[in-house]
Amino acid sequence: MIELSLDGVKNILCLGAHSDDIEIGCGATLLKLIRHRPDLTIWWVVFSAEGGRSREARASAKAFLSGVTKKKIVVKQFRGSYFPFDGERIKDYFEEIKTAFRPDLVLTHYRHDRHQDHRVLSDLAWNTFRNHLILEYEIPKFDGDLGAPNTFVRVDETLCRQKVEYLCRFFRTQSNKHWFAEETFLGLMRLRGMECASPTHYAEAFYSRKVVLT
Repeated sequence: MIELSLDGVKNILCLGAHSDDIEIGCGATLLKLIRHRPDLTIWWVVFSAEGGRSREARASAKAFLSGVTKKKIVVKQFRGSYFPFDGERIKDYFEEIKTAFRPDLVLTHYRHDRHQDHRVLSDLAWNTFRNHLILEYEIPKFDGDLGAPNTFVRVDETLCRQKVEYLCRFFRTQSNKHWFAEETFLGLMRLRGMECASPTHYAEAFYSRKVVLT
């Protein structure tokens, strides 16, 4: 197993189709990076957060990014579950982001995620940011589409529990879903920690299609 560092990363673009996706997919990784690098610049973009979920998205993003001095939180109102049919407008917004921000790292959805909105963002991220490090995160859900990720970030148990506490605190509208539970989120991070022999027992996992070693 080869270990690489994200020490050179300064500008991070987080893309989430729905209001809790970024937190579920890479929340602990972000907390770890922020703990060690408060000088980061982070753009946090949620594409669909309808009704009360918009308030939840903003409150959660502010909590996760509380240690960052340079941040931008954007919550859009694209219609959830209809991203493939609204692709032109979403693509236009990606072009706006590319013009305004140059990320060193893009965190987005997994290419083979079974949710159509997730796949649209993943495809547009690769189409827009061709010379950037892109890590695709995973979302556990009913579809059973978890795969075999090839990139891991080891995370302290305290940060994993902080991530889960934020999820349960801020996303009350999701508490009625059978999979939205502390055990689900901690269980997946424990499994990924086992797979990468994490000394902390926990990790978040990603898919990396292209990495250039220098």
